[in-house]
Amino acid sequence: MSEFLLTVAGFILLTVAVGLIRLLWGPDNIDRLMVVQLFGTGGIAVLVLIAAGAGQPPALDVAATVALVSAIAAVAFVKGAGSKGEGG
Repeated sequence: MSEFLLTVAGFILLTVAVGLIRLLWGPDNIDRLMVVQLFGTGGIAVLVLIAAGAGQPPALDVAATVALVSAIAAVAFVKGAGSKGEGG
């Protein structure tokens, strides 16, 4: 079962890496923010699968930290975009 979980983690990591193309050539900042959210979500999924498959409980702590940073990044982006839009 652990081999299956690690294989799925590798597949998720590969699909998230493909999102890097959209990050580099995204036409808008909103697209870039969505890719950053994809990195956060995919990173959390990979870390949880590694914790379950390889028996590394500290990976769950790292996954929780990545979730917090990803959420804070989204809020900071929205606040920054809102203040720029209001100021002119």
